[in-house]
Amino acid sequence: MSDAAIDFAPELFLSADEPVPGMATPAAGAHWPLAHAMRPRTLEEIAGQQHILAPGTLLERAVRTDSLTSAIFYGPPGTGKTTLAEVIAGITRRAFCRLSAVAASVQDVRQVIAFSRRAQQAGKPGAVLFLDEIHRFNKAQQDVLLPWVENGTLVLIGATTENPFFVLNAALRSRSRIFQFKPLGLDDILLVLRRALADAERGLGARQATVADDALAFLAKACDGDARVALTARELAVRSASADAAGARHIVLADAEASMQKKNIVYDRQGDAHYDTISAYIKSMRGSDPDAALYWLAKMLEVGEDPRFIARRMVIFASEDIACADPLALPLAIAAYDAVERIGLPEAQLNLSHVTVYLACAPKSNATCTALAKAREDIQQERTLDVPAHLRDAHYQGAKTLGHGEGYKYAHNFPGHFVAQDYLPAPRRYYEPSREGWEAKIADRLDLWRAQKAAATAPADVAPRPAAGRACRAT
Repeated sequence: MSDAAIDFAPELFLSADEPVPGMATPAAGAHWPLAHAMRPRTLEEIAGQQHILAPGTLLERAVRTDSLTSAIFYGPPGTGKTTLAEVIAGITRRAFCRLSAVAASVQDVRQVIAFSRRAQQAGKPGAVLFLDEIHRFNKAQQDVLLPWVENGTLVLIGATTENPFFVLNAALRSRSRIFQFKPLGLDDILLVLRRALADAERGLGARQATVADDALAFLAKACDGDARVALTARELAVRSASADAAGARHIVLADAEASMQKKNIVYDRQGDAHYDTISAYIKSMRGSDPDAALYWLAKMLEVGEDPRFIARRMVIFASEDIACADPLALPLAIAAYDAVERIGLPEAQLNLSHVTVYLACAPKSNATCTALAKAREDIQQERTLDVPAHLRDAHYQGAKTLGHGEGYKYAHNFPGHFVAQDYLPAPRRYYEPSREGWEAKIADRLDLWRAQKAAATAPADVAPRPAAGRACRAT
């Protein structure tokens, strides 16, 4: 389709303060949500994100000089991604288009591309496309952007709450700089709240509202770094409060708690928070810190994480990080998983807590894990060893004629139920037990056996004792 055949929708390029034709524009703050009305208009007004927006940083310089190339803004909700895009819209000399991947189509994107090409052909800068929730575009939709971002027809600013390394094409990531936004700190949230309270034009200043310090502190903590959540709760508390005879509204802690209802916890069961939290949980148990492990467990339970997922990780941990150092770790972890399946929440949280503490406090060893890894490496990289003839199955007719089982020594017929013989055609040593917990006893026993095996010079050196009964079937 030619450029001339593509209709251009001018409303896509309206800035935030430009009216849509035929629709009256409300006064700032009159009907807009407080979080939208108080959105910063300059870089100086943006709270937090100093790691990427402090004076002299790459992003700050690029925004001020209108030289930003395609970028991905990545971070939790309410941390300033869209806000920074709006600031860029007010600074850039380019046409600025806003689209949301929730509602936009490929045709909308093609419209923007066509407009940007015509602008460049007329000797003007191309357009900047701000694509909010860019992770909602599938891989094929993302591919539409690639050639135009590549050749500079379009400057793309994508905003996402999802990890771009998981949800964006590698080709699109390679053509964009990724800037990670972090949850706002307590001081940043307090600054935003106080600014909204004092601003009579866009904020709540005209309502003569006062907010107690403990109410402010509660909102700053309960929003979990999300400025939008804090402002929305503040707005609800102020607007719903009764005015006194002088027309003033006084917000106390109880009002703030009622407006928040429940603490906002940033967590996505399929995103970064899910993987980062379970990682912190596992590493806390590995580091023998039951308090930290309980904290991350409590967070996962509070946000509704699948308890079976937690229990599965416990079962894996019991063998990966404890193993023979405490033989009870694995059966207890399996018992916790069984309790989750049979009982369910909320009662099963007691079982999860019980076994979390046990695993965190248990002696640790990854010897069995590393031993298997070494053995598999040998299997993958070296020639596969044949089973020695004396270890092969000798229970079928004709096996003896092949020499299978010949010379095999039945361990239970020897003192200590041990006899020195080769179980591999070439010597290998994979398992090196630690001196932690029960594994210390295993290490002593294994040292003894290995010493006896090394000292044996010939099979005749060890005299077998008479069999005490029928031998178990050796396989």
